[in-house]
Amino acid sequence: MPDLDRLIQHSPLPSQKRFHDSEARFKGFSGPIGSGKSQALCHEAIRLSFQNPGRTGLIGSPTYPMLRDSTLTSLLEILERNNLPFDLNKADNVLVMRDTTSRILLRSLEDFDRLRGTNLAWFGLDELTYTQEGAWLRLEGRLRDPQATRRCGFAVWTPKGFDWVYRKFISHPVEGYEAIQAQPYENRFLLEQVPDFYERLKSSYDENFFRQEVLGDYLNVRGGLVYHAFRREQNVEPVEAVPGIQLLWTLDFNVVPLCSLVVQKVRDEIRVLDEIVLRRATTEQACGEFERKFGLPRGGVVVYGDANGAATHTASEFTDYGVIRKYFHERGVRVQFRVPKSNPAVRDRVGLVNAKLCNAREEVSMIVSPRCKELIDDFEQVAYEEESTQIDKNKDRRRTHASDALGYLVWQECQRADTVGERGQRLI
Repeated sequence: MPDLDRLIQHSPLPSQKRFHDSEARFKGFSGPIGSGKSQALCHEAIRLSFQNPGRTGLIGSPTYPMLRDSTLTSLLEILERNNLPFDLNKADNVLVMRDTTSRILLRSLEDFDRLRGTNLAWFGLDELTYTQEGAWLRLEGRLRDPQATRRCGFAVWTPKGFDWVYRKFISHPVEGYEAIQAQPYENRFLLEQVPDFYERLKSSYDENFFRQEVLGDYLNVRGGLVYHAFRREQNVEPVEAVPGIQLLWTLDFNVVPLCSLVVQKVRDEIRVLDEIVLRRATTEQACGEFERKFGLPRGGVVVYGDANGAATHTASEFTDYGVIRKYFHERGVRVQFRVPKSNPAVRDRVGLVNAKLCNAREEVSMIVSPRCKELIDDFEQVAYEEESTQIDKNKDRRRTHASDALGYLVWQECQRADTVGERGQRLI
């Protein structure tokens, strides 16, 4: 067996050290933004691969894009920074540590029935609160490698209400389970770089989201209103278009109904001027209704919407956005498109809309015209499914379309551009 001694630079935060020192068979790390969850996950995985030479472990994420873009990126960064030799088979999603010949399976947890098979020495899951409990239970059953030196299942997560993770690790843990809860403002690396990082987030998050994401609180956010920051008395008032400021048009492409909103951004304030709600209408008909209400803007129009609007129609060579481009181009109007390649996570989009309605500083930066009846109904009626953090789209099929359209625009215009994480010497 090759020499297994490796010196890895680390300077763990207090909660990270408690997590790594825990000898529980099943352990978790619950923490807010900036608490070093991904770093804790990857360092624990590396350490267990050395403690179990020649054996197989698994790193999992809720979805494959999250696994590829976040979890695996963090893992490779740590390996390369510490000159730990490895081989990565991207086709099979398997990483082999050369020092120990230990294998690390890299898996998405979306279809956890596929997790049957090889016995594991250890497994580690990222963002556990976005994973079904069945995936965790399936992996618990695979933690049975008889030649493992240290068998362990572990996970990291951001609180998401009183869900199954809270019950299993926090409120009713059984023997063999332990959870470490990181404290807000603990990350000295982050605060050295951006001393007001957490304070600035108060402008980007509504109060509940700030408490959950930044303070790491467990809140009863399930089964309630999605847009809880909305108040008619603070967010609804007559508002008209300001001459000289570009019109923004955002759409949610549905047949029943096809919803869109016309908006202006005046400094940092979102002003929703009007809505266009058409039943069983085409995208071209929506363009015609826009022209009827607002004419052909001399300054052009900026279009936002669902990333799925870029899909080609089966009955046409044009996408929804292609139809819009053609319509305005034929009339001499310049069109810009600010549409993401993929839609943002619902929780992030909703959180940002709530922050514009009223953020944790109690600042209101969204005004809605009383003409926008469907949008106001969304704000007052759209709720989460009972005992879930999924938005209920079935209770009333008219709901969510207008607020979804607005969310696409707010995400593109107002999301924070700066991202800061731990840098320099990280933990193990």
